[in-house]
Amino acid sequence: MFDGRFRSGVDRVTRPVAALLRRTGLSADHLTGLGLLLAVPTAWAIGSGRIGLGLALLIASAVPDLLDGPLAKATGASSVRGAFFDSVADRVTDTLVLGGFAWYLSDTHKGHLFILPVAILGVSVLISYQRAKAESLGLSAKGGIMERAERIVVICAALAFGFLMVPLLWLMLALSAFTAAQRFVSVWRQANAQGKNPPRREPLRSRTARRGGYEAAPVADRLRAWREANGWGPTPGRYAARRSRPSPDGSRWAERRRARRDRRFGAGRP
Repeated sequence: MFDGRFRSGVDRVTRPVAALLRRTGLSADHLTGLGLLLAVPTAWAIGSGRIGLGLALLIASAVPDLLDGPLAKATGASSVRGAFFDSVADRVTDTLVLGGFAWYLSDTHKGHLFILPVAILGVSVLISYQRAKAESLGLSAKGGIMERAERIVVICAALAFGFLMVPLLWLMLALSAFTAAQRFVSVWRQANAQGKNPPRREPLRSRTARRGGYEAAPVADRLRAWREANGWGPTPGRYAARRSRPSPDGSRWAERRRARRDRRFGAGRP
């Protein structure tokens, strides 16, 4: 919900700040790492009952996470590696902060209420997994009423108003579960639509050309290209013909070695 409705307004604020940070020589990875490091004392402060300090540290750790994306765009350093690092850092931060809540509730409340932050963490990981899996399948699983930005806001409110901590955590759990259901239904409908009209797979040659040539292609594509170049391609007819063609010494491996040697040194070379 936050990304869809308020992203443009936030970008107008963070873009000038990112331009200033660019002059300092900092990179987006530096900001991501700083936010990850600040999550450790944040979890300690919350777990030990220092709620005010925990709120301040949580806000301090959220600011670098908010600015690392705009800084990467401003410096032209956006990459898959940076996106992976940012996503993993977010999951670690969520685990530490909600673990601090579980620690605090186990000391201040009787019973099994400390399981509540653990349940929120489980549903949050499910929401993130749904998006990652959907994008790996070429689908979209963005959106929802309780994404990570909304969870951070609710956690800050729970720390700022301690008497509402438990009700706000219950509310966050319910809305997070609803968001997971929203994404599941959305991906299910997209998958059904593609099942009736599956998209054509882009040819290997055009994929490698678009990504910058053979060396820039993924390992799976490069392996498939090597297999095709050595006569192990996916064409059933050609592979069946090579398999059924008799070999002088009865070994298909010897025949393949001989063919590669002929291509390298010339036919008829002993």
